[in-house]
Amino acid sequence: MCGIVGYVGFQECPLILLDALKRLEYRGYDSAGIAVVHDKKILFHRAVGKLINLEHHLLKHPLKGTIGIGHTRWATHGKPSELNAHPHVVDDIAVVHNGIIENYVALKQEIQQKGIVFSSQTDTEVIAHLIALFIKEGNRFEDAVRKAISRLKGSFALGIICAQQPHKLIAVRKESPLIIGIGDGEYFIASDAPALLPYTKRVYFMNDGEMAILSPDGMELVDFKGNILPFKTTEIPWTPLLAEKAGYKHFMQKEIFEQPRVITDTFRGRFDPETGEINFEEFDLGQIGDLKKIWIVACGTSYHAGLVGKYMLERLCRLPVEVDLGSEFRYRKPIIDRDMLLILISQSGETADTLAAMREGQKKGVKTLGICNVLGSTLARECDFVIYTHAGPEIGVASTKAFTTQLTVLYLLSLYFAAWLQRLSSSEVKQYLYDLMELSSKIEAALSAAEEIEALAPKYAKFKDFLYLGRGLYYPIALEGALKLKEISYIHAEAYAAGEMKHGPIALIDENMPVVVLAPKGDTYEKIRSNMEEVLSRQGKVIAVTEPDCREIAEKAEDVIKVPEIANPFLKTILYTIPLQLLAYYMAVFKGTDVDQPRNLAKSVTVE
Repeated sequence: MCGIVGYVGFQECPLILLDALKRLEYRGYDSAGIAVVHDKKILFHRAVGKLINLEHHLLKHPLKGTIGIGHTRWATHGKPSELNAHPHVVDDIAVVHNGIIENYVALKQEIQQKGIVFSSQTDTEVIAHLIALFIKEGNRFEDAVRKAISRLKGSFALGIICAQQPHKLIAVRKESPLIIGIGDGEYFIASDAPALLPYTKRVYFMNDGEMAILSPDGMELVDFKGNILPFKTTEIPWTPLLAEKAGYKHFMQKEIFEQPRVITDTFRGRFDPETGEINFEEFDLGQIGDLKKIWIVACGTSYHAGLVGKYMLERLCRLPVEVDLGSEFRYRKPIIDRDMLLILISQSGETADTLAAMREGQKKGVKTLGICNVLGSTLARECDFVIYTHAGPEIGVASTKAFTTQLTVLYLLSLYFAAWLQRLSSSEVKQYLYDLMELSSKIEAALSAAEEIEALAPKYAKFKDFLYLGRGLYYPIALEGALKLKEISYIHAEAYAAGEMKHGPIALIDENMPVVVLAPKGDTYEKIRSNMEEVLSRQGKVIAVTEPDCREIAEKAEDVIKVPEIANPFLKTILYTIPLQLLAYYMAVFKGTDVDQPRNLAKSVTVE
């Protein structure tokens, strides 16, 4: 989950590396470092904590060099410290690493038997030592790297430089994302596309088992045995401005307010409202065959989107749908047949557990469909089919616009399947599509309540526990709302299906337990009202999220957040998501937490 950057070319690179690291700080921020080659020596700075600490080092003690690597760390082995920070430098070698080396203990013991002393607690240091040892045995730089990685078990993306090869940057990928940016006489490497956007939009997404040797003269791509491989570059459609705050205080705030636009971007061009025809360029159902069941697998916020997707698909298509966590899916030996479809959801397309679930399904012969936001990601490349959300880069660690664009894709996908299976008539599909075309204006209206929601923060930020309640389609939305509050405000929050409250959670309710109740008009409205009465009778403080004319709810609740009315229950889930995002955001701002980079979290979980 760490962020890797690298540069080789004709420019002085320390500030380029620092700028690229700033764009990847959401991937890790317990320490950071930069190493460059200058006068055939490796010079480096490392610092604990936020990237600003490294920046201060560089201002006081500038580095020079036209080749270098950088890293922002999210610790997996060894506590955050300067010694454990990357790059790891051994003799003339510097290495940055994202991933986990599973056999590092055995390798470390083997190296120590040669009388070599380790300076860190990390798994990464063994890589630097191995490369240095193979170079001492007379191997060329790239041959030493190949021999070293042949000894490694686990996942790794590597950036490597050598003082004696001042014009070569080596990049290696195995089960951890790495992108090569291609300029004019210069090359970049990065864990994620936003780091590259100011410098180039022409990229190559490395595949597992590939090693790139980069120099100002060109790029050579080889496999781990040294065989030369062909490669094809891609143009990233995002602009650098999409990865800037654009006047907002935080990326998360910007991304919340971008949702009307990105949701429109996600459905634009994918259907004809006049005919009701839905078209996914990426695939058609004729390629899937006789569909009997759907699995959805995801993690975190994407898992909550999958739960909403289950309601949509089952109600509209009348197909059985099972939703599972990526971290659990393959360990319980799921029953998968060829007449099923496995849908994998991941914003980054690099979530390790979701990728492992995809590969498990493919081993069993099931067709896989990825829903992701990042062009060229591993999920997009390895799935049989892919549907992109068009959310643009999401920098805030707590996912917002990625979630609602995933719901938008799942809604369209449900209609597509329902039409193909003849579960909905053409006129019904057209009405559902017209509803979707009105959604962005409804979201704009929901966002207009931001100041009212901000005013609630001082009142509720003092509480240590929250309960979120929802029914049916809105139970996963309650789960997502509770997750957002936990992630960025560090307030403990739990979500329950409201009907389950009497099976345990009701014991917790008193005057110190605010309860966020999702009370949409519809089939379960009266039941959620009854649940709210049960909370009030135990002195719980109710924050009700409901529609303007639901006076019975408004009269009883401590505070009310009103959501614009929309008849379509599936799209209403997106509208009810907006105030929960805003509530979590303003609570975190009031408490003074680091909204975009909450502690212990990273944007993309690329290790198990």
